Amino acid sequence: MIAAYLEIRDGKIKKSSLEALSEAKRRAAELGVETAAVLVGAAVSGLAPAAFAQGAAKVYIIDNPVLADYSSQAHAFALAGFAAQAKPSAFFFAATAMGKDLAPRVAARLGVALVSDCTKIAVKGGALEFTRPIYAGKAFLSLRLKSSPQLATLRPNVFPVGQAGEGTGETIRLEVAIPEGSTKGRVTEILKEESAELDVTEADIVVSGGRGLKGPEAFSLLRDLAAVFPRAAVGASRSAVDSGWIGHQHQVGQTGKTVSPELYMAVGISGAIQHLAGMSSSKFIVAVNKDPEAPIFKVADYGIVGDLFEVVPKLTDELKKALKD
Repeated sequence: MIAAYLEIRDGKIKKSSLEALSEAKRRAAELGVETAAVLVGAAVSGLAPAAFAQGAAKVYIIDNPVLADYSSQAHAFALAGFAAQAKPSAFFFAATAMGKDLAPRVAARLGVALVSDCTKIAVKGGALEFTRPIYAGKAFLSLRLKSSPQLATLRPNVFPVGQAGEGTGETIRLEVAIPEGSTKGRVTEILKEESAELDVTEADIVVSGGRGLKGPEAFSLLRDLAAVFPRAAVGASRSAVDSGWIGHQHQVGQTGKTVSPELYMAVGISGAIQHLAGMSSSKFIVAVNKDPEAPIFKVADYGIVGDLFEVVPKLTDELKKALKD
């Protein structure tokens, strides 16, 4: 069995978790084993049909009021309990903020290895082979895990979501004891951004700005450009974030978030290796910079050499016309 943990946000399964489940289904089919999904929380059984639609043969539900709000300790206990009872051969997580926090804790409790931030999973010789970027994305490492279950986090927007079907399956409720006192902290309040912008890790298109914007006001140009597209988000380089022009949640790079959108637009970003580490796996890269020697052009599929304050408004207008037609 290959299982996938399904992260829940605002009462829905996150797209990145459905990607992990779809990949689990594809690899399980190659190995001739079942696919399972795991839902953890309070009153989450209503989400099981969405997991069946993505090919899960079984949906394990760990329902406990203690798990209503995310707790790294409590959720790690719950998922380690699932692994001990269901004994999956592999267990996938999305490499989101929650997945990156939770998967290592589960691996530690189980005493097994973990492959983080995978960009490819293949079946070779009847075994799973994982590939992940190393050295800031300048090389790739392929490896196999000897421990069981094989734990891995999968980079969002890299693995496609399978076509939803009308599948059905078995719902299994698990009782996992959460030791009293094991939860060292608790959620007292959740503060959301007023703008409710799409997270850069989940966006299909990311429009990022850097030092070339010269100030926070210029990010309005990028927001106007991003608004032309569906499922687009605004990102930023570290220099723009450190300057206080935009919040850290928008930062893309080695010390920020790693993104893999269909289209990445780098506006006024020189292309330092730390930034490239966070966006080099994008499907298509478009760069706008007035310096023709900027390193960003070496990785860009398309480049525009020019003043972004002239280029971006014209680009926005032309895209509006093109998409309207």
